[in-house]
Amino acid sequence: MRIDQILPTSRPCFSFEFFPPKTPEGQSSLEHALSELKNDSPDYVSVTYGAGGTTRERTVEVTKWIKEDVGLEAMAHLSCVGEPVERLREILDELGAAGIDNVLALRGDPPRGQAEWVPHPSGLNYSVELIELIRSNYDYCIGAACFPEVHPEAPNLEHDLQYLKRKVDAGASFLITQLFFDNQMYYDFVEAARAHDIDVPIIAGIMPITNFEQIKRFTDMCGASIPDRLYEQLEAHHDADDPEAVMNVGVAYAALQCADLLARGAPGIHFYTLNKSPATRAILSALKAARPWERAPASAPAQLNRTT
Repeated sequence: MRIDQILPTSRPCFSFEFFPPKTPEGQSSLEHALSELKNDSPDYVSVTYGAGGTTRERTVEVTKWIKEDVGLEAMAHLSCVGEPVERLREILDELGAAGIDNVLALRGDPPRGQAEWVPHPSGLNYSVELIELIRSNYDYCIGAACFPEVHPEAPNLEHDLQYLKRKVDAGASFLITQLFFDNQMYYDFVEAARAHDIDVPIIAGIMPITNFEQIKRFTDMCGASIPDRLYEQLEAHHDADDPEAVMNVGVAYAALQCADLLARGAPGIHFYTLNKSPATRAILSALKAARPWERAPASAPAQLNRTT
């Protein structure tokens, strides 16, 4: 089922992101996480393309497996990294033959060890070109990424939003944010996007913190920030050599963050699971018990509720 058909009827929409494993142990971990999280009835799951396109073959394989064997709606990530247009078409043909309806179109990060983005000589340079390729030749529902704290390579928010508008005009029917930890950044970003006539749903991307050093690496790579008071709490428990307390703080914070987003009308939450289930399951269970979205109609800004 297409995500642009799911979003208007599943309010809120919950989705999970996984990455293709590279080892048998990783595959076992993914299978366990999926078996657990399937019980939470996600609206869809997505499968990443790997840093620098390193897992491109496994992305197709895992997405097909989730759709056909696990029985969950699946979206494949697709990036321009290291691929000629001919190969991008082959991947899209293969996904279509497997019954995949949804693609997240990305430019992608430079391959590991490469400081700057360099397109394939016979490839594409920008995600908007990939969106145009898909829209012109296929019938996929297309998603795209957005950045509440501005894309690391964008000179400013205005430039970033102008480019985001091009993605939507080219055919992206929904957006998923980069991870963030300050909800006000999301609200301000959505308001600015609406002012630029970007009317598609903007789904909040949330990563529950379970490891202090890991989240510092992630935020350094993607340009996201951790609020000072949250950082202080995480650092104190990390310095005390208490990883369980770090995880407890991270999960509790993410639950509060998601509850506030849903109470104020965010159309959905996309969980960056890191192929693990306990943190995401705990947060989702708390949300389903509290049902903060039932408070949204009276208090939510109208721009957060847009689905078209």
